[in-house]
This record gives sequence, C-alpha cells and structure tokens, in this order.
Amino acid sequence: MKKLKNTELKKNSFDILPAGLILFLLVLWQLIAPATDIPEYILPTPVRIIEALIKDWNLIFSHALVTFSEALVGFLLAVLFGIFSGVIMGYYEPVRRAFYPVFVISQTIPTIVLAPLFAIWFGFGLMPKIILVVLVCFFPIAVTFTEGLVETDRSMDELLKVMGAGKWKSFCVLRIPQAIPSLFSGLKIAATYSIMAAVISEWVGAKMGLGIFMTRAMSSFRTALLFADILVIVILSLAVYKLIEIFEKIIKLKINF
Repeated sequence: MKKLKNTELKKNSFDILPAGLILFLLVLWQLIAPATDIPEYILPTPVRIIEALIKDWNLIFSHALVTFSEALVGFLLAVLFGIFSGVIMGYYEPVRRAFYPVFVISQTIPTIVLAPLFAIWFGFGLMPKIILVVLVCFFPIAVTFTEGLVETDRSMDELLKVMGAGKWKSFCVLRIPQAIPSLFSGLKIAATYSIMAAVISEWVGAKMGLGIFMTRAMSSFRTALLFADILVIVILSLAVYKLIEIFEKIIKLKINF
C-alpha cells in the first residue's frame, strides 16, 4: 500500500512538469517579445492574446460552438462506423485482408486536398464538414480496434474452444473485452483529430466556425485574435481528449480491467 501511494505521488508530481514547462515558456515569451523589434501584428505577447480572447469572447464562443458541433457529429458517426468495421474485420479474416490495405491507402490522401473536393460535391453547408471529420476519425478507431481484436491471448482462446464455446461466443467473451484498451487508444487519437478536421473543412468555405474565423483574423492582420482562435482550438481538443480518458476509466472499472 505504501509503495502504491508513493507511486501515485510520483505520478502526480510528474504531471506538474508539463504545466511548469508551458508556464516557463509563456513567461519567457512575454518577457522577450517586447524587448525585440518584432511588430505586435507579427508576434503578439501572451497577455495581448488573452486580452483579445476576453474582448471578443462572445464572437469566438459562437464560432467555437459551430466547430464543436461539426466535430461531435462527425466523431460519433466515425465511432459507429469504426467499431462496426473493426468487429467485421476482426471476425472475418478475408474482409480484413481485403479492406485493411484500402483504409491505409486512404490515409495517404492529404486532408487539405479532400476539403475543397467535398465543398464542390456537397456545397458549403454542414455535410462536407461532417464527412471530412468522419473520414479523418474513422481510420484510427477502426484500425486500433481491429488490431486489438486480432492480437488476443491465444491460450485463452483455445481454452474457450475446449470448454465448448463457439467462434462467435469466444469472440464476444474474450476478444472484444481484451480489445477495449486498443479501441480507446484510437478514440483518443480520433477525438483530437475531429476538431482539427472540422477547422480544416471550414478553411475552404463556411459562414461560421473557428476555421473561417481564423482566416478572417489572418487576412485582417489581427494576429492576437488569430492566436486566441488557436488557443481555443487547443483547449477544445484537450477537453475532448480528457472526456474520452474519463469515459475509458469508467468503462474499465465496470468491466474490472
């Protein structure tokens, strides 16, 4: 018990290091930026960025809601398609051999290239944004879940067969629970990608969203507001990641992982 507490204390103290490093870099940035000849419209200080964020908070918040909605809908659809595809590919080897390379090849196409194509095909509404988020998030979910289903304890698999369990029952009882950690690894990656994909899709054309807000701030040389927009994107991505992490802990507790 004492060793466990010491380990937990070490983990908690180690978690302070990234926050301390970020704080140190921000303070350094704040001190060095005014001392240089770099104009503020090129590199604003952290204080100016926070001021811009507070001043235009209502506007940024309205744009953030649109981006988050696009990312959320696309992410949820990607989770459904990813889990379904993972189960099919994990259970049927011929399906895995046929589709797995196709999924890998699809990831070689840059996201920034797909965004204008979807805008041409589906217009500038909500549809192309959601489709792009689904495509970006689908791959890590489907692939990590499939790998988790395939790489299981073979000895336990054989034991269940000896006990009379069929292929499907063995798949549900053994393989799916053991693949949960792999699935959540993919979900955490996809969750952060969802915000990024929504922002990229808005660059091509949108009425609202953090992506279009970013292009407007950039074109008007409001660099502090541009950095504020980036800060909101980072916070949203980290928040979604943390939510998945919390959900993962709840699920693992329920299935006694």
